[in-house]
Amino acid sequence: MRRSLAAWLGLAWRKEEFLAQYQQAKGAVESTRARLSQLEHGSRPEEVQQAQHNLDEARATLANDRLTLSRTKDLLAQGVLSRQALDDATAKFESSQQRVHSLEQGYQLSKIGPRQEEIDRAHGDLAEAQGRADFAKAQLDATIIRAPVNGTILERTAEKGELITAQFASSAEGGPQGSVVSLADLTDLQVELDIAQDDFSKLSHNQKGVVTVDAFPDRKYDGVIAEISPEANRQKATVQVKVQIQNPDEYLRPEMNATVKFLANEVKTTNSQPSGVVVPTTAVRDHNGKKVVFLAFNGKALMREVQVKSQRSGGLLVQGLNGGESVITTAPQDLKDGQKIKIKGQS
Repeated sequence: MRRSLAAWLGLAWRKEEFLAQYQQAKGAVESTRARLSQLEHGSRPEEVQQAQHNLDEARATLANDRLTLSRTKDLLAQGVLSRQALDDATAKFESSQQRVHSLEQGYQLSKIGPRQEEIDRAHGDLAEAQGRADFAKAQLDATIIRAPVNGTILERTAEKGELITAQFASSAEGGPQGSVVSLADLTDLQVELDIAQDDFSKLSHNQKGVVTVDAFPDRKYDGVIAEISPEANRQKATVQVKVQIQNPDEYLRPEMNATVKFLANEVKTTNSQPSGVVVPTTAVRDHNGKKVVFLAFNGKALMREVQVKSQRSGGLLVQGLNGGESVITTAPQDLKDGQKIKIKGQS
């Protein structure tokens, strides 16, 4: 069923109506397909036999009616029967003749089968019915809203009863006119940074960093540089860098203000000596069967697991640090990860 745009405006529709239209269109397709199959296969042997049987019965009836008509004429001549009896016998004989003629044609057609023109027309009817069914299915599918990706609904951009256009031109609010909600994959979050051109040379792809957000400054997230813009912002004298958050949780939200502290890249060495960082012996302690040190970071103690490689003059050579971290050399025994600390000499 096709309707003009003017017919659609102001017309209330229910999903059940589209479903009924689709089911009706599907039924028409099946009916047309069955008729086409019947034409292509022709009459069954049983149908041909039935047509032959009906024709034989009609011929027998015609022979009997012919004999009755002949007798009626003789009796009329003798004055035994009236003229009305002759008219009745004549009408019955002519009716039997017509029936035999019709059944003979049907019998011949059942043996020959349908014409090619009928089969071609049935193919056209099936294509037309399938087109109507496809259109009805498209209308039914349009009553269901499907998200193109997995994600969390951030905003509902349309209200119940509001007209939604199919075009995705920008609306006055900056959102797409054809959308009903705004989605985001909160397991795939990035921090967009504008890095000064003077500091740009210090960063590289896959460089690690620690991400914090203003809303939850106590929470730390591992980050890695995923993208560096190929062009600079001439007006700001910056280069955009995107940092992929590797361990996002339910606290993070899009558009939050974030800070990234980049860690120095590990320097590769060709010496046979193992690489690492030398820390005071008093800085290393045991924790649940592992060696750890505490770092001073943003006024808190940050526990970091290390691997002791060897003993050096002035301390232990450990791996697990990047170098440049503020290591707590004499940490209290009851110091815990994330505990607030105050460094001597700082207010």
